[in-house]
Amino acid sequence: MSSNEDVAAVELLGQKYKALRAEIGKVIVGQEKVVDLLILSIFSRGHSLLVGVPGLAKTLLVNTTAQALGLDFNRIQFTPDLMPSDIIGSEILDDNRNFKFIKGPLFANIILADEINRTPPKTQSALLEAMQERSVTAAGHTYKMAEPFFVLATQNPIEQEGTYPLPEAQLDRFMFNIEVGYPSFEEELQIVKNTTGNQIPAVHKVLNAEDIIHFQALIRKLPVTDAVYEFAVHLVAATRPGESSAKAVSKDYVAWGAGPRASQYLILGAKAHAALRGKYSPDKEDVLAVAEPILRHRVVRNYKAEAEGIKIEDIIKELL
Repeated sequence: MSSNEDVAAVELLGQKYKALRAEIGKVIVGQEKVVDLLILSIFSRGHSLLVGVPGLAKTLLVNTTAQALGLDFNRIQFTPDLMPSDIIGSEILDDNRNFKFIKGPLFANIILADEINRTPPKTQSALLEAMQERSVTAAGHTYKMAEPFFVLATQNPIEQEGTYPLPEAQLDRFMFNIEVGYPSFEEELQIVKNTTGNQIPAVHKVLNAEDIIHFQALIRKLPVTDAVYEFAVHLVAATRPGESSAKAVSKDYVAWGAGPRASQYLILGAKAHAALRGKYSPDKEDVLAVAEPILRHRVVRNYKAEAEGIKIEDIIKELL
């Protein structure tokens, strides 16, 4: 690290991370991996895609995280008739007959884009522009998003009728593809006990927007050895069937491998994973810890894999 202040800041970040997990844990039972990846993506300045069946507290998780981080939160329910202006905002005539821009629900720190695959590509593109450029364009004017800006989109994997699946190029904008599974019996028992009484746990603010922006900048400053850079790039190159470094599983079962953005996110995710655990530089274990959710939506199976019932997770585990 460059200074004693940075070293102290990494230690403080580790403490804040533990406090944040504790506050979220007051409301969210279990789902440790999901919560961990959610926090990682926020500190890495990335966006996440949550994939899981309805009723697994995805909205509650995002709302609780926003409260603990002291950030504004908006939930947008994506539907087939949703227009770009419904999320970005639109211009209206005020009392003086001048055009005035009224901001839409997209102007918040944390956005939950619920069932993003239920809305047409035009509206999806408006959201993805805001994610990539951190600004939106309306009536020829550009409006900057508030920082920090974080989009969490959800997809329902079981109901695919009347949906508009995100193309791979747009999926690539998401840092993590996070799978939300069912709770265990003990966890579900605890959830039912917690949510059927009249006690609502209070979530206290652990950080604020300025703290998060400071920690995001701090994570980017973490030094990385050449060996870790090379490990991350080799790992991504191994997913590409046309490359000389491709592994046998990629050549057999992969149509398209991950692009350079996966390598960038592996390093950023590894930096955040290391910093949150009090380490001053990431190692190969930190890269491996974030590899699966980063590669899951960037590796495309071929027909042979689909015919043989080979899942993306099977391919990634073989690569790792």
